Amino acid sequence: MIRKYLIYTLTVVVVIIIAAILVLKTSGTDENLLTTTAQKGPFEVLVYSSGQLESKESDNIYIPEELKDNRARIGNLTITDLVEEGTFVDSGGYVATLDHQAVEEQLKTAQDEYEKLASEYEDSKIDSNLTLSNQRDLIVNSQLDLEEKKIIIDESQFEAPSVRKKAEMDYDKAKRMLEQVTTAYGLKEQQEINKVARKFINFKQIKERVEVLKKLYGALIITSPKSGFISYFKHPFGDVTQTGSRVSQWNQIVATFPNMENLISLTYINEIDISKIAVGQKVTIGIDAFPEKTLYGEVTNLANVGQLMPKSDAKVFEVKIKVNGTDYNLKPSMTTSNIIQAKFIDECIFIPIESVFKNDSLSFVYIKDKKIRKQIVELGDENENFIVVKQGIAENDILCLMPPENAESLQTEGMEIYEDILIKEKEKLGREEEERQKRNSEKKEPILPPGLNPSAMSEIQSSN
Repeated sequence: MIRKYLIYTLTVVVVIIIAAILVLKTSGTDENLLTTTAQKGPFEVLVYSSGQLESKESDNIYIPEELKDNRARIGNLTITDLVEEGTFVDSGGYVATLDHQAVEEQLKTAQDEYEKLASEYEDSKIDSNLTLSNQRDLIVNSQLDLEEKKIIIDESQFEAPSVRKKAEMDYDKAKRMLEQVTTAYGLKEQQEINKVARKFINFKQIKERVEVLKKLYGALIITSPKSGFISYFKHPFGDVTQTGSRVSQWNQIVATFPNMENLISLTYINEIDISKIAVGQKVTIGIDAFPEKTLYGEVTNLANVGQLMPKSDAKVFEVKIKVNGTDYNLKPSMTTSNIIQAKFIDECIFIPIESVFKNDSLSFVYIKDKKIRKQIVELGDENENFIVVKQGIAENDILCLMPPENAESLQTEGMEIYEDILIKEKEKLGREEEERQKRNSEKKEPILPPGLNPSAMSEIQSSN
């Protein structure tokens, strides 16, 4: 009897303990869930980027004019020396040196060719004179032969008919010969003139090239056209013209004089954030070299085409930010920290991004009230930490930052919000389609040539 009582007692105790554990576990789970509170107030979307200061307008120092001359036949030259960026130079002061050795080699080759072509030109004139002189001798000999044949005809008046006939035939033959050598002389003269002219053109071209190269050799020391601080020229895709860089008639700038009263911060925004950026947005600008300084500006230009970052597959878009005001302590190429205010909302409800969960096309939150509810929400703009909620929750609602253990069993509330979202998306697509059709209808008809009607143009296009 006692044994049965003990077994019964132990069984009851075990059941009570298990029930207590389950109750405490469930209670503890709800109470210990990490939560947050929906806030109401101003909201801004910020995009962070680093950039560097540049002058929006600057005066450039260019390569010598002789290097732009095609007669020099030099594609590019290396900058062998360039003053340090930020150096102040006076008007006429030294700026850079271009490669003397490359020009010297070209000049020596051109001078050797000049001497060769000068000799060939003189020889061609002598050869032409000799050839035409021989041709003139043939004409003189033919004239004498013709006169001789004329005398024979005159003396054969009383000879036999056959003798007179032969004399006349010889006279005609001599006459044709004179005509032939005279015509040949004209052709030969023109041929020799052309030959000498070609030699002269080659000679003239190499002579001009030697003169241009001599001038270029004397202009390889680049001097400053005015007084100012020197800045290195930055190319659109990030390259910088400096010592060792090549310059040419397609890349003519050696250095620049930046206008420090008109600065921009040049930055690059990744393709994920570029859709948030627009001209006119306000920017807060920090200068790494002067942490205590805070400047302000606005977006003035953004590229329509992206570019790949060096040694990376990431694509970025160039953005230019105008810096308001002036500060003479600033210098080109200083690193900037830009905070672009992509959007500002005066008042809205927003929550941490971690409190939003997604399932297929649904976005929802877990609201902790008397019990935990699974609520569909309509989301809006977001920044790096928070996201705007347009529908589904109210200010001060308590939200779970992780799904509760019974999340799968909770019924989803707010399907009307989801239906409203679908209606809005459909209306948006409709508006986009209307705008597309409107743009297509506003396209100008092509200007057709006179006498060509639209139907004929269509036939031509279809045949092509």
